[in-house]
Amino acid sequence: MSSRKTLKLICAFATGSAAVALVAAADSRGYFGQNRSETAVRLSRLSVLEAAQPAWTAASITPVPTGHSWDTNWDKRDHSSLSNGKKKESTTEDPSSEQDNGKPKATRNILLIRHSQYNLSGSSDKERILTPLGREQAELTGHRLAALGLKYDVLVHSSMSRATETAHIISKHLPGILILCFSGVELLSCDLLREGAPIEPVPPVTHWKPDAVQYHEDGARIEAAFRRYIHRAEPKQKEDSYEIIVCHANVIRYFVCRALQFPPEGWLRMGLNNGSITWLTIRPSGRVALRTLGDAGFMPPDKLTRT
Repeated sequence: MSSRKTLKLICAFATGSAAVALVAAADSRGYFGQNRSETAVRLSRLSVLEAAQPAWTAASITPVPTGHSWDTNWDKRDHSSLSNGKKKESTTEDPSSEQDNGKPKATRNILLIRHSQYNLSGSSDKERILTPLGREQAELTGHRLAALGLKYDVLVHSSMSRATETAHIISKHLPGILILCFSGVELLSCDLLREGAPIEPVPPVTHWKPDAVQYHEDGARIEAAFRRYIHRAEPKQKEDSYEIIVCHANVIRYFVCRALQFPPEGWLRMGLNNGSITWLTIRPSGRVALRTLGDAGFMPPDKLTRT
C-alpha cells in the first residue's frame, strides 16, 4: 500500500493526537518506505492542526442548565393548584368526570402584530398616524393573516392612533372579524396595550433613557396587560382559539420574555419590523411555544421598516 493511501486511512479513522501517534508509529516501522520527506510534512501539518484544536471532554462541552426551572403555574391557572389543596364536595356521581371538566382542553394561539410605520414628527398621538408606506404595510399584514386560513376569534388593539389604524386596515382582510363588526361587536380597544417602558433593559442603552417614574408606571400597566391577555385557555373553552393583538414593539418584546419565562429585562435585545407577526402558542398544560418572532418575510424588502 502506498504511503499516501496509508496516511489517508489513518486520518479517516483517527483525529488529533490519535492520528499523530498512529502516523509516527507507522513511520517508525517503515510503512512509508522512501517517502519519508512527504510523510514528515504531513505529520507536521497534523501536529499543527492538533495544537489549534482546544482540548475537550464530553463533560466540558455539555451545557449546564442555568436559572430557575419552568413554573407550571406561571399564569395562576394551573388546575391542580386552584383548589389550594381543599377537596370540594362533588355534585356529580362521578368525581373524576367533574375534575376532568375543570381542566383546560383548548390551545390559545396569540398573534401579536406590531403597528405599521407612522409619522414620527407628530407632536401628539392624534398626529402620529400611519404613513402611506405604513398603510401599505398594514395591507400586506392583513393579506398574510388571511392567507394563513385561520378562524380568528377576536382582534384587540392598543388605543394609540398608529395601532388603531393598523388594526382597522387588517380587519378588512378578515371576514370573520367583519361579521362580528356587522353584528354589533366592535374591534376591541385597550389602553393597557399602549406603548411604554416595561422594565429597565439590561444591558442599558444610551439613546433611550426613560426616568424611574416612567418605568414604574408603564411597567405596572404593561404587566397588567400581560396578565390579562397572555394565559392558558379557560376550562369552558372547548376549541382552539386564534386571537390577534395589535400593539407595540416594547409591549410585544416584554410579552415574549415573560411568556417564555426569560429574564424580562432582556426585552430590548430583540428587534421587530413594522407590521410583523409574533406568534405565541399556549397549551392547556401551560406550556408556551414561540412559533414566530417578528415575522415579516411576507413583505418585499423595500417595504421593511423598523421605526
